[in-house]
Amino acid sequence: MLCDVASRLPVFACLTPAKVADCRRMMVLCAHLVAGDIVVVDRAYLDFASLAELDRREVFYVVREKKRMLHEVVRRVPKRLLPKNVLSDERIRPTGVRPSKVHPQALRRIRARVEVDGKKQEMVFLTNNFEWSAATVAELYRARWQVELLFKELKQTLQLKDFYGENANAVAWQVWTAMLVHLLLRYLAYCSSWKGSYTRFSGVVRAALWERTDLTVLLKTYGTAPPLPGAGWDGNTPCLPGFERYCARAMG
Repeated sequence: MLCDVASRLPVFACLTPAKVADCRRMMVLCAHLVAGDIVVVDRAYLDFASLAELDRREVFYVVREKKRMLHEVVRRVPKRLLPKNVLSDERIRPTGVRPSKVHPQALRRIRARVEVDGKKQEMVFLTNNFEWSAATVAELYRARWQVELLFKELKQTLQLKDFYGENANAVAWQVWTAMLVHLLLRYLAYCSSWKGSYTRFSGVVRAALWERTDLTVLLKTYGTAPPLPGAGWDGNTPCLPGFERYCARAMG
């Protein structure tokens, strides 16, 4: 799946059998990218032939390095010039038999500590841009985690945990239907100027589908109930000790 980091919306998706490696579909996902675009991918998409094609089209990329990747260091930035959390910044060339043939161009290799889920992790990145600062490359990859948040959103709000059918067509239909539902829900949230969480939004829509009501009106007024008359607890309404000042306030 190709996602737009800014809008956190899927741009293009293709469905393949599990035995097909992700890197074999990289150029299908990146077919519409033009010069100057930036694609950030995980190590599963590291394919030197595809990276060479992106470089030829002047599309910038940032990808995590696979373990035990063979390469030689051409030039290294002195450690005293490196920004904080960047461990090394090198210009390299692949030395593996196939990589060196399909991607003879030099690559930039950056090793940095990146904060993910509140924890610092050491990661190694490859890019074809030699002008960005090393910290920029690390931050670009950190933005890729928006994709993981999108997948979490899809799993929490759509029926993708189990399937009604077991054959390939049944699974494909359910996946594509779920993607279309997600797109419609996001569009409805945009039209209604929804300010709450997407999880709550999908729950409200799911409940309201069984009622004869205008969804746009409901969503625009949801959570905007005025407070009840009175400035506080009147001394008569039962409440838990310590919660008196909330007793006369609209909650919900």
